[in-house]
Amino acid sequence: MLTERLLHRLAWIVVALCVAPIVAAALAAFTGDLTTWYDVLAPVLPRYTITTLMLVAIVGISTAVIGSVTAWLVTVYRFPGVRWLEIALALPLAFPAYVLAYAYTYLLDHPGPVQTFLRDITGWGPRDYWFPEVRSLGGAAVMLTVVLYPYVYLLARASFRQQSANAFLVARTLGRSPTRAFLRVALPMARPAIAGGALLAVMETIADFGTVAFFNVQTFATGIYQAWFSLGDRAAAAQLALCLLAFALLVAGLERAQRGRARTAGRGGRFATMEPARLSGAGGWAAFAVCLLPVLLGFVIPVVMLGAMAMDANQSLLSGRYLDFIRNSLTVAGVAAVLTVAGAVLIGFRARTRPGRSSRLIVIGAGLGYAVPGGVIAVGLMVPMAAFDNAVDRVMEARFGIDTGLLITGSIWLMVVAYMARFMAAALNAYDSGMATIPAHFDAIGRSLGQGGARLLWRVHLPVARGSVLTAGLIVFVDTMKELPATLILHPFNFQTLAVQAHRLAADERLSEAAVPSLVLVAFGLVPVVVLCRTLRRDGQARRAARMGTAVTPG
Repeated sequence: MLTERLLHRLAWIVVALCVAPIVAAALAAFTGDLTTWYDVLAPVLPRYTITTLMLVAIVGISTAVIGSVTAWLVTVYRFPGVRWLEIALALPLAFPAYVLAYAYTYLLDHPGPVQTFLRDITGWGPRDYWFPEVRSLGGAAVMLTVVLYPYVYLLARASFRQQSANAFLVARTLGRSPTRAFLRVALPMARPAIAGGALLAVMETIADFGTVAFFNVQTFATGIYQAWFSLGDRAAAAQLALCLLAFALLVAGLERAQRGRARTAGRGGRFATMEPARLSGAGGWAAFAVCLLPVLLGFVIPVVMLGAMAMDANQSLLSGRYLDFIRNSLTVAGVAAVLTVAGAVLIGFRARTRPGRSSRLIVIGAGLGYAVPGGVIAVGLMVPMAAFDNAVDRVMEARFGIDTGLLITGSIWLMVVAYMARFMAAALNAYDSGMATIPAHFDAIGRSLGQGGARLLWRVHLPVARGSVLTAGLIVFVDTMKELPATLILHPFNFQTLAVQAHRLAADERLSEAAVPSLVLVAFGLVPVVVLCRTLRRDGQARRAARMGTAVTPG
């Protein structure tokens, strides 16, 4: 039987696996040759920095504005279509940003339907008009914004629903308009949630590779890949990865600091909720249009375009080649999900049964991958493991005449470790949310009944937290399916996934063919969003059924 001490040691091993790539990337950067850095990378470093900062600023501000405004409208107003819009606004989460980039490039590029139609009806030539360039920094910012604003929307919506109505009522009785009351009262109280969602979007922006690479936007993420594959210098890639790691950890530190200081306003006692005001006429349709636009841009139009592109591609998902892509993606995502959730359960069990500084330390260490882009983790794993493989091969060749080849770097297990390090925080947060519902005295009762060690975990914790464990596995599974930079760097030569196939076809300008694997990725991405939407709908129904006390109408 597994003892509690053994489970705790296994938790430390999992944390070590999560932290090792980050430490290895830093060591590779400090110990590597600086020739490439001085000759090639140093001149372009200011451009990488400025571009990354501009992209982060645009996406952070845009997601905060779109997410908070739409969340406020669907929370406190009733207008045409609001019941399905409050769910549909979360749907863009199903899209990887790079898939959205493929769809809009096909739609808006020079040979695309929009510009072709414009030339046909006006008779203009290619040089007779100006059209916004989709493959630009602004285009990348738009793609990232429309798929990442749901982070802010979901957190802000939850915050607005939990706010006390008293403060809003006081502002209205003092003559403030609904808009001014929102800006002066509701918005400041929801600031922690909005800032938290915007910082999540910023972290995803820092980690993005597929979108910026396809649009040829020079950021730290693209610089790492170019140093690795174009220049063939792993040390230079590690040095760029260290810069990106420092930037990502700075943003993560700001997020943790603001979350620790800020408190979202809770419910009041007398006025528990605000009765949504009904908007009719021009006001109602204006609110409908504001909420509909992000859904159209982030979900409806891309799905339609990808469907049309896939039909033009004349490719079958049932062909042996695509079945291999799907099988490979499902295999690596399934293995990564199982092992990551198992690691999260071990870490959560260690933190619960032995609280203290060491438990807080392992939770923080396991969650570092949340702040680290996949490219950084891949570099941190590949550099030392490639050196280890080469050393083993030299020894075996010299002593026994055996060519061992790549034992570790040529397998999918290195990919699985990268996914564990990258997504452990997501699994741990989902598992902790379930464990928070179990009172602490349940552990003491279980121990008094002889349920210690693995039995306590298996018979007490896991049955209660079963739903959270399944949710954690689903999140890791889908995130692994969509992960691009780590997969590009670490995948074996004969092991292609849907994400890699979509990227390679798009890089070769075969956008119609890239739509086929992209649609499969979106379909898998819809699964957790559908689960989330069902939860939101059940919660909304319960909230309406349980509404009590005096209602405050914001209008």
